[in-house]
Amino acid sequence: MKDMRRSLAADERGQVTAFVVIITAACLLAAGLVLDGGLALSAKSRAIGQAQEAARAGAQELDLAAYRRGTVRLNPAAARAAAQRYLHSVGASGTVTADVNLVRVRVDARQRTQLLGLVGIAEVTVSGRGQAHPDLGALGGNG
Repeated sequence: MKDMRRSLAADERGQVTAFVVIITAACLLAAGLVLDGGLALSAKSRAIGQAQEAARAGAQELDLAAYRRGTVRLNPAAARAAAQRYLHSVGASGTVTADVNLVRVRVDARQRTQLLGLVGIAEVTVSGRGQAHPDLGALGGNG
């Protein structure tokens, strides 16, 4: 009887260690999702803000000849250049398109992970979009 208890006790050695390893790994993965997910959301919010600000900067570049005739429209080349200058000034990269009515900006950013790197995810790519049109101001709806 005594030998049987010893053999049962011997069979269970190491069981708690495997359980602890699995639970620790699961906790680290959950913490990584929370921490790195929050960092990714923050990076996305920053990318959206940068895209919107770049679009606003571009939307200030009016076609002055048309404006003097009473029409509010953009100078597309100047609008693209202004938006790109803004992106460069904040250290962001993205694509800018503009026509006579609208500036569109897309910012792509990479966020390095803190804990998910342990499972092979070194970074997360996020993007943000923004657009702006010229303010019609005192000219009202003539645009």
